[in-house]
Amino acid sequence: MTGDDELDVAVGADAFTREGTGLEVAVVGAGAVGATAAYDLAREGADVTLYDRGSVASDATGRAAGICYDAFADELDAEIASDAIERFRALSGDDTFPFVECPYVWLAREGDADRADAVREQVRRMQANDVVAFEMDGDALADRFPALRTDDVAVAGIAGGAGYTDPAEYAACLAAAATGAGATLETETPVDVRTDPARVVRPDGETHEVDAVLVTAGARTKELLANAGISLAVKPYRVQALVADGDLAEPMCYDASGDFYLRPHAGGFLAGDGTEEREADPDAYDRDADPAFAEELTARVAHRVPALAESELERAWAGLCTATPDRDPLVGAVADGLYVATGFQGHGFMRAPAIGQRLAEEILGGSGIDAFDPTRFDGDESFDVVEGMALDRN
Repeated sequence: MTGDDELDVAVGADAFTREGTGLEVAVVGAGAVGATAAYDLAREGADVTLYDRGSVASDATGRAAGICYDAFADELDAEIASDAIERFRALSGDDTFPFVECPYVWLAREGDADRADAVREQVRRMQANDVVAFEMDGDALADRFPALRTDDVAVAGIAGGAGYTDPAEYAACLAAAATGAGATLETETPVDVRTDPARVVRPDGETHEVDAVLVTAGARTKELLANAGISLAVKPYRVQALVADGDLAEPMCYDASGDFYLRPHAGGFLAGDGTEEREADPDAYDRDADPAFAEELTARVAHRVPALAESELERAWAGLCTATPDRDPLVGAVADGLYVATGFQGHGFMRAPAIGQRLAEEILGGSGIDAFDPTRFDGDESFDVVEGMALDRN
């Protein structure tokens, strides 16, 4: 069998056994990264409790776009993204969650020389890192993807290691697999985090000491760590997306000059672009899209995919991403027995299968990801929020 023994026989793992590690771990945040880490820890025999203040995938994961690709020019980013793609493929299935293979295109328009040069440089670096990526001009792009308008395209990059899935289904599946492997799931249970020793404090005041606490609470991670006396260099920021009807089978596309992305979605397409480059309050931000957002974005989408010109809006929404000073995430130990994963600049879900696995390995005694060491900042740095989905992050 493949895919962690077919996700332990499609998450019905009553017969699953593993010799205990002796470690007791609390994972705070049942989104994609937290559910993955809980699953991997439980499979290795750790005594895991997965907490969430709401339901599984009720915050950032449930509002994510579900785009997954390995099109990163940086060697470490490419390695992690490639591992994540392979794991999405391996774990997906009819009884778990869908993963739809779909090429990923990113492009720059005529007259946008800087972005065009960036696309060409990215493709060159990706190929040097053994990422399957190709450069195409507008004519070649039209032949490969006739749904796209290409007469204004200067250059495009094409990545084959890509696809999309439903983020909420992924997280629910991994949370169920974690419980099947022996973890305890406690939703609707907000907890506080404390250190020295590592512990969580339940709403009734009961304190639960553990060997390790992993906080994967998205935009709320900063506040949870602050309550434990630890300052993180991270800022939440608001993003917007929509789903509309229409006929789009492929590709997934990021129009860098037009500043939007889109992918196929059941019965139509999903698109987004609405990044607000300022810090947002995780408890007070507007979860609805701005009034003009959908009309303006669907017009830009129709420019790139003319067949979608008559699309009707199904829904639009806003969610939160998290930014760091250097735009790399904070992943790993911040204190003895306390670990975090945040600051993914909008790329958290697509890397969740690999990040969750690496966090589990670190908690079990392995090495962390040095470049993502969360202690590389003091936590009081001043920095601007910038969009995560940009050419210099591919």
